Amino acid sequence: MPGLALAMLGAIAFSGKAIIVKLAYRHGVDAVTLIMYRMLFALPLFVVLSWWAGRGKPPLTRRDRVVVAGLGFCGYYLASFLDFAGLVYVTASLERLILYLNPTLVLLLGHVLFRREVTRRQVVALAVSYCGVLLVFGHEVTLAGADAALGAALVFGSAVSYAVYLVCSGEEVRRLGALRLTGLATTVACVLCIAQFLLLRPVSSMAVAPEVIWLSVLNATLCTFAPVVMVMMAVERIGATLAAQTGMVGPLSTILMGVLILGEPFTPWVAAGTVLVIAGIWLLARGR
Repeated sequence: MPGLALAMLGAIAFSGKAIIVKLAYRHGVDAVTLIMYRMLFALPLFVVLSWWAGRGKPPLTRRDRVVVAGLGFCGYYLASFLDFAGLVYVTASLERLILYLNPTLVLLLGHVLFRREVTRRQVVALAVSYCGVLLVFGHEVTLAGADAALGAALVFGSAVSYAVYLVCSGEEVRRLGALRLTGLATTVACVLCIAQFLLLRPVSSMAVAPEVIWLSVLNATLCTFAPVVMVMMAVERIGATLAAQTGMVGPLSTILMGVLILGEPFTPWVAAGTVLVIAGIWLLARGR
Protein backbone atom coordinates (compact mmCIF):
# COMPACT_ATOMS: atom_id res chain seq x y z
CA MET A 1 0.00 0.00 0.00
CA PRO A 2 1.63 3.32 -1.10
CA GLY A 3 0.48 5.24 1.98
CA LEU A 4 1.96 2.73 4.43
CA ALA A 5 5.19 2.58 2.43
CA LEU A 6 5.49 6.37 2.48
CA ALA A 7 4.87 6.51 6.23
CA MET A 8 7.44 3.79 6.88
CA LEU A 9 10.09 5.34 4.62
CA GLY A 10 9.47 8.74 6.19
CA ALA A 11 9.91 7.37 9.72
CA ILE A 12 13.13 5.57 8.75
CA ALA A 13 14.49 8.67 7.00
CA PHE A 14 13.70 10.85 10.03
CA SER A 15 15.44 8.37 12.30
CA GLY A 16 18.62 8.54 10.22
CA LYS A 17 19.21 12.15 11.31
CA ALA A 18 20.75 11.11 14.63
CA ILE A 19 23.12 8.70 12.89
CA ILE A 20 24.34 11.38 10.48
CA VAL A 21 24.81 13.90 13.29
CA LYS A 22 26.85 11.40 15.35
CA LEU A 23 29.00 10.63 12.29
CA ALA A 24 29.61 14.35 11.68
CA TYR A 25 30.67 14.92 15.29
CA ARG A 26 33.54 12.50 14.69
CA HIS A 27 35.09 15.16 12.43
CA GLY A 28 35.39 17.81 15.14
CA VAL A 29 32.42 20.03 14.22
CA ASP A 30 30.26 21.66 16.90
CA ALA A 31 26.46 21.77 17.15
CA VAL A 32 26.10 25.42 16.07
CA THR A 33 28.11 24.88 12.88
CA LEU A 34 26.56 21.52 12.07
CA ILE A 35 22.97 22.70 12.39
CA MET A 36 23.82 25.78 10.31
CA TYR A 37 25.01 23.58 7.44
CA ARG A 38 21.95 21.35 7.71
CA MET A 39 19.59 24.33 7.52
CA LEU A 40 21.65 26.11 4.86
CA PHE A 41 21.19 23.19 2.48
CA ALA A 42 17.55 22.66 3.49
CA LEU A 43 16.53 26.33 3.11
CA PRO A 44 16.02 26.38 -0.71
CA LEU A 45 13.96 23.19 -0.52
CA PHE A 46 11.56 24.56 2.10
CA VAL A 47 11.28 27.93 0.33
CA VAL A 48 10.15 26.07 -2.79
CA LEU A 49 7.79 23.90 -0.71
CA SER A 50 6.10 26.92 0.90
CA TRP A 51 5.75 28.62 -2.51
CA TRP A 52 4.33 25.50 -4.13
CA ALA A 53 1.88 24.78 -1.30
CA GLY A 54 0.75 28.42 -1.28
CA ARG A 55 -0.09 28.70 -4.98
CA GLY A 56 -3.54 30.20 -5.55
CA LYS A 57 -4.09 30.77 -1.83
CA PRO A 58 -4.58 34.12 -0.04
CA PRO A 59 -1.41 35.92 1.07
CA LEU A 60 -0.34 35.73 4.70
CA THR A 61 -1.92 38.20 7.08
CA ARG A 62 0.12 40.01 9.72
CA ARG A 63 -1.25 37.56 12.30
CA ASP A 64 -0.18 34.62 10.12
CA ARG A 65 3.36 35.96 9.84
CA VAL A 66 3.67 36.41 13.61
CA VAL A 67 2.28 32.93 14.34
CA VAL A 68 4.46 31.26 11.69
CA ALA A 69 7.55 33.00 13.09
CA GLY A 70 6.71 31.77 16.60
CA LEU A 71 6.01 28.23 15.44
CA GLY A 72 9.20 28.18 13.37
CA PHE A 73 11.23 29.29 16.38
CA CYS A 74 9.68 26.75 18.75
CA GLY A 75 9.01 23.76 16.52
CA TYR A 76 12.04 23.65 14.27
CA TYR A 77 14.78 26.06 15.41
CA LEU A 78 14.78 25.44 19.16
CA ALA A 79 13.83 21.78 18.87
CA SER A 80 16.57 21.12 16.31
CA PHE A 81 19.26 22.98 18.22
CA LEU A 82 18.54 21.24 21.52
CA ASP A 83 18.48 17.88 19.75
CA PHE A 84 21.83 18.45 18.04
CA ALA A 85 23.36 19.68 21.30
CA GLY A 86 22.05 16.66 23.19
CA LEU A 87 23.47 14.21 20.66
CA VAL A 88 26.96 15.27 21.73
CA TYR A 89 26.39 13.43 25.01
CA VAL A 90 23.96 10.54 24.43
CA THR A 91 23.66 7.64 22.03
CA ALA A 92 21.46 7.81 18.96
CA SER A 93 19.29 5.06 20.46
CA LEU A 94 18.45 7.01 23.62
CA GLU A 95 17.90 10.20 21.61
CA ARG A 96 15.33 8.52 19.39
CA LEU A 97 13.51 6.95 22.34
CA ILE A 98 13.25 10.32 24.09
CA LEU A 99 11.97 12.05 20.94
CA TYR A 100 9.49 9.24 20.47
CA LEU A 101 7.80 10.38 23.69
CA ASN A 102 6.39 13.28 21.65
CA PRO A 103 2.77 11.97 21.52
CA THR A 104 2.76 11.65 25.30
CA LEU A 105 4.00 15.23 25.67
CA VAL A 106 1.30 16.46 23.29
CA LEU A 107 -1.26 14.68 25.47
CA LEU A 108 0.12 16.20 28.68
CA LEU A 109 0.33 19.72 27.21
CA GLY A 110 -3.21 19.43 25.89
CA HIS A 111 -4.37 18.57 29.40
CA VAL A 112 -2.38 21.36 31.07
CA LEU A 113 -3.11 24.11 28.54
CA PHE A 114 -6.58 23.23 27.30
CA ARG A 115 -7.94 20.98 30.10
CA ARG A 116 -8.40 18.06 27.71
CA GLU A 117 -9.44 14.89 29.48
CA VAL A 118 -6.83 12.18 30.07
CA THR A 119 -8.22 8.66 30.43
CA ARG A 120 -6.92 5.88 32.66
CA ARG A 121 -5.70 4.00 29.58
CA GLN A 122 -3.72 7.03 28.47
CA VAL A 123 -2.13 7.35 31.93
CA VAL A 124 -1.05 3.71 31.71
CA ALA A 125 0.40 4.36 28.24
CA LEU A 126 2.35 7.35 29.59
CA ALA A 127 3.74 5.32 32.48
CA VAL A 128 4.83 2.45 30.24
CA SER A 129 6.59 4.77 27.75
CA TYR A 130 8.45 6.75 30.39
CA CYS A 131 9.53 3.58 32.19
CA GLY A 132 11.13 2.48 28.94
CA VAL A 133 13.08 5.71 28.52
CA LEU A 134 14.13 5.73 32.17
CA LEU A 135 15.41 2.17 31.81
CA VAL A 136 17.73 3.07 28.93
CA PHE A 137 18.64 6.42 30.50
CA GLY A 138 19.57 4.76 33.80
CA HIS A 139 21.86 2.37 31.97
CA GLU A 140 23.60 5.21 30.09
CA VAL A 141 24.04 7.26 33.27
CA THR A 142 25.96 4.40 34.84
CA LEU A 143 28.32 4.49 31.84
CA ALA A 144 28.60 8.21 31.03
CA GLY A 145 27.55 9.88 34.28
CA ALA A 146 26.57 13.56 34.23
CA ASP A 147 27.17 13.88 30.48
CA ALA A 148 24.34 11.45 29.79
CA ALA A 149 22.05 13.39 32.13
CA LEU A 150 22.85 16.67 30.35
CA GLY A 151 22.35 15.13 26.92
CA ALA A 152 19.06 13.51 27.90
CA ALA A 153 17.82 16.81 29.35
CA LEU A 154 18.67 18.66 26.13
CA VAL A 155 16.95 16.07 23.94
CA PHE A 156 13.91 16.04 26.23
CA GLY A 157 13.80 19.83 25.92
CA SER A 158 13.78 19.33 22.15
CA ALA A 159 10.83 16.95 22.43
CA VAL A 160 8.94 19.42 24.64
CA SER A 161 9.62 22.28 22.21
CA TYR A 162 8.29 20.29 19.26
CA ALA A 163 5.26 19.15 21.28
CA VAL A 164 4.43 22.81 22.00
CA TYR A 165 4.61 23.43 18.25
CA LEU A 166 2.20 20.57 17.55
CA VAL A 167 -0.27 21.64 20.24
CA CYS A 168 -0.27 25.28 19.16
CA SER A 169 -0.25 24.79 15.39
CA GLY A 170 -3.71 23.25 15.04
CA GLU A 171 -5.59 26.40 14.02
CA GLU A 172 -2.83 27.57 11.70
CA VAL A 173 -2.75 24.17 9.97
CA ARG A 174 -6.44 24.57 9.20
CA ARG A 175 -5.86 28.10 7.88
CA LEU A 176 -2.75 27.53 5.78
CA GLY A 177 -2.57 23.77 5.22
CA ALA A 178 0.02 21.39 6.66
CA LEU A 179 2.55 21.58 3.82
CA ARG A 180 2.46 25.36 3.54
CA LEU A 181 2.82 25.83 7.29
CA THR A 182 5.66 23.31 7.45
CA GLY A 183 7.47 25.01 4.58
CA LEU A 184 7.08 28.48 6.08
CA ALA A 185 7.91 27.51 9.67
CA THR A 186 10.96 25.53 8.61
CA THR A 187 12.13 28.42 6.42
CA VAL A 188 12.01 30.64 9.53
CA ALA A 189 14.01 28.03 11.45
CA CYS A 190 16.61 27.78 8.69
CA VAL A 191 17.15 31.56 8.76
CA LEU A 192 17.42 31.53 12.57
CA CYS A 193 20.00 28.72 12.56
CA ILE A 194 22.12 30.53 9.97
CA ALA A 195 21.83 33.82 11.89
CA GLN A 196 22.80 32.02 15.12
CA PHE A 197 25.98 30.78 13.48
CA LEU A 198 26.88 34.25 12.17
CA LEU A 199 26.37 35.72 15.65
CA LEU A 200 28.24 33.06 17.62
CA ARG A 201 31.00 31.89 15.28
CA PRO A 202 33.51 33.60 12.98
CA VAL A 203 32.96 33.01 9.27
CA SER A 204 36.31 31.21 9.18
CA SER A 205 34.77 28.38 11.23
CA MET A 206 32.77 27.40 8.15
CA ALA A 207 35.92 25.57 7.09
CA VAL A 208 35.08 22.02 8.09
CA ALA A 209 36.04 18.56 6.90
CA PRO A 210 34.55 17.63 3.48
CA GLU A 211 32.77 14.73 5.19
CA VAL A 212 30.78 17.22 7.28
CA ILE A 213 29.57 18.98 4.13
CA TRP A 214 28.38 15.78 2.47
CA LEU A 215 26.79 14.50 5.66
CA SER A 216 24.96 17.84 6.04
CA VAL A 217 23.67 17.65 2.47
CA LEU A 218 22.42 14.13 3.20
CA ASN A 219 20.85 15.30 6.45
CA ALA A 220 19.10 18.26 4.80
CA THR A 221 17.68 16.23 1.92
CA LEU A 222 17.19 12.60 2.93
CA CYS A 223 16.60 13.10 6.67
CA THR A 224 14.87 16.50 6.78
CA PHE A 225 13.05 17.53 3.60
CA ALA A 226 12.19 14.12 2.11
CA PRO A 227 10.57 12.63 5.26
CA VAL A 228 8.47 15.77 5.80
CA VAL A 229 6.99 15.38 2.33
CA MET A 230 6.62 11.59 2.61
CA VAL A 231 4.84 11.73 5.96
CA MET A 232 2.47 14.46 4.76
CA MET A 233 1.67 12.42 1.64
CA ALA A 234 1.11 9.36 3.84
CA VAL A 235 -1.28 11.28 6.11
CA GLU A 236 -3.30 12.31 3.06
CA ARG A 237 -3.59 8.68 1.95
CA ILE A 238 -4.03 6.68 5.17
CA GLY A 239 -4.81 9.26 7.85
CA ALA A 240 -2.80 10.66 10.75
CA THR A 241 -3.47 7.79 13.18
CA LEU A 242 -2.25 4.98 10.94
CA ALA A 243 0.69 7.09 9.77
CA ALA A 244 1.69 7.69 13.40
CA GLN A 245 1.40 3.98 14.23
CA THR A 246 3.57 3.11 11.22
CA GLY A 247 6.13 5.58 12.57
CA MET A 248 6.87 3.08 15.35
CA VAL A 249 9.57 1.68 13.07
CA GLY A 250 11.55 4.87 13.79
CA PRO A 251 13.19 3.88 17.10
CA LEU A 252 13.87 0.37 15.82
CA SER A 253 15.59 1.66 12.68
CA THR A 254 17.67 4.15 14.70
CA ILE A 255 18.84 1.42 17.07
CA LEU A 256 19.67 -0.90 14.17
CA MET A 257 21.62 1.81 12.32
CA GLY A 258 23.34 2.82 15.57
CA VAL A 259 24.57 -0.73 16.05
CA LEU A 260 25.59 -1.31 12.42
CA ILE A 261 26.97 2.13 11.50
CA LEU A 262 28.08 3.73 14.78
CA GLY A 263 29.02 0.57 16.65
CA GLU A 264 26.74 1.42 19.57
CA PRO A 265 26.10 -1.51 21.92
CA PHE A 266 22.76 -3.28 21.75
CA THR A 267 22.17 -4.29 25.35
CA PRO A 268 19.21 -5.96 27.07
CA TRP A 269 18.52 -2.55 28.66
CA VAL A 270 18.12 -0.91 25.25
CA ALA A 271 15.96 -3.79 23.99
CA ALA A 272 13.67 -3.70 27.03
CA GLY A 273 13.39 0.09 26.99
CA THR A 274 12.53 0.11 23.29
CA VAL A 275 9.79 -2.47 23.78
CA LEU A 276 8.27 -0.44 26.63
CA VAL A 277 8.35 2.86 24.72
CA ILE A 278 6.77 1.35 21.61
CA ALA A 279 4.18 -0.48 23.72
CA GLY A 280 3.23 2.75 25.46
CA ILE A 281 2.84 4.69 22.20
CA TRP A 282 0.83 1.79 20.75
CA LEU A 283 -1.50 1.87 23.75
CA LEU A 284 -1.84 5.63 23.38
CA ALA A 285 -2.69 5.33 19.69
CA ARG A 286 -5.23 2.57 20.37
CA GLY A 287 -6.87 4.71 23.03
CA ARG A 288 -7.70 7.55 20.66
